[in-house]
Amino acid sequence: MITLIISILALVLGYMLYGRLAEKVFGPDKSRKTPAYSKTDGLDFIPLPSWKVFMIQFLNIAGTGPIFGAIMGAKFGPSCYLWIVLGCIFAGAVHDYMMGMLSVRSGGAGLPELVGEHLHPKAKTVSIVFSGVMLLFVGAVFVYSPALILGSFTSTPALDTTFIWVLIVLVYYVIATLVPIDKIIAKLYPVFAIALLFMAVALLACLFAKWPSGMPELWSGLQNRAPSSGSIFPVLFITIACGAVSGFHSTQSPLMARCMKNESLGRPVFYGAMITEGIVALVWAAVSSYFFFAGGNAEMGAEGVSAAPQVVTTVSKYWLGPVGSILAILGVVAAPITSGDTALRSLRLIVADAFKLDQKPMRNRLVVSIPIFIVTAALLWFNIANAEGFDIIWRYFGWANQTLAALALWTVTAFLAKNRKGISYMMGLIPAAFMTSVTLTFILTAKIGFNLPAGSTPYLGVSLFCLSIAIFYMLKNRKAAI
Repeated sequence: MITLIISILALVLGYMLYGRLAEKVFGPDKSRKTPAYSKTDGLDFIPLPSWKVFMIQFLNIAGTGPIFGAIMGAKFGPSCYLWIVLGCIFAGAVHDYMMGMLSVRSGGAGLPELVGEHLHPKAKTVSIVFSGVMLLFVGAVFVYSPALILGSFTSTPALDTTFIWVLIVLVYYVIATLVPIDKIIAKLYPVFAIALLFMAVALLACLFAKWPSGMPELWSGLQNRAPSSGSIFPVLFITIACGAVSGFHSTQSPLMARCMKNESLGRPVFYGAMITEGIVALVWAAVSSYFFFAGGNAEMGAEGVSAAPQVVTTVSKYWLGPVGSILAILGVVAAPITSGDTALRSLRLIVADAFKLDQKPMRNRLVVSIPIFIVTAALLWFNIANAEGFDIIWRYFGWANQTLAALALWTVTAFLAKNRKGISYMMGLIPAAFMTSVTLTFILTAKIGFNLPAGSTPYLGVSLFCLSIAIFYMLKNRKAAI
């Protein structure tokens, strides 16, 4: 519990200090007209109230990542707290803020356009492929996971309602992808955000009231407490993504860059939403630490339960009672739904930008969206028909997600190195090199990748980190000499 308190305070201080430094490095201009006004189209470019922009951004990036990811990451032990705090302050929030502000400055440009402009034109194609695949995975996974939770509450011995919920959520995604952002998303998200925040606050209150003993603290040791799940490096850094750093966010920030009224709102909207998500992840990491290591599962009559959705439903029902658990579950269900719909929406915009298709006519929106819906439905069917479908898609999503984060951080680094004085580019360089090391080490050693011996992990990690930095300086010096 002491570790949880220290971690939350560290995130708040991170927002106040490092967040302000990131803002100073970028240099927002209050007098500059934002894309919400310069490109108003009544569909995607619409000025929205600041509090709604924050709520939408928070729910866009939250998903099940800071919940399910934190639950699975907590199995590794107290090291998960360090990754959430340090990753969130120095990587995730910087990633979200810089990419969001770059989008604002570039007229609401999406991730591929930003990568092509600041990193390299050929990297634009790579980012289109990675973001497209990842967003399709998000759409499929974030239909199925909320449907599973809703099905667990509404199914009877005579009728399994999970498939019905799958259809309902999928239909909602179709509608939310096509209609103007202020018609559904801007109206529903504040309600869902309140439910998600209520869940986090209620569970935090329960933790303080109970003050459970036996929870591993940082000083208990950072050894791997779940060796069967893989090594702490790099698996933990793939498992906990949305609570620390996530490439998915770089596809979502441009959505709010198109609705923000003033550049000065960037720090609370982009950096602040990521810090808020980090706090949600910390709460679930602490709850899960109690559940797995301090007898919480036995207390709740759930020994043997290890799957993240089951942990969520078990803890919510046991601690919060019937009414509280309904609100908590609503928050957990809202999180993936409000990321899934904007995932497909942002994919529509990425494809439209690539083919230069004006999205104002409904016909053009359908031309882009119908293939997206068909592929999402196919992935969803694979998810349902295959017993391990969810796990397979989630593993590939996790790697693709963090690879995209590395690409976005290299884009930030290139922008800072070219446009800002001194060594401000270090703000992007260190996390970019680290995430490059994580993703390459993972795909080289994982069973879904090249399956190199696990003993090579530390050597690969250090070597790839150093190599990434060396290549950056080599290219930087070469450009300076031209």
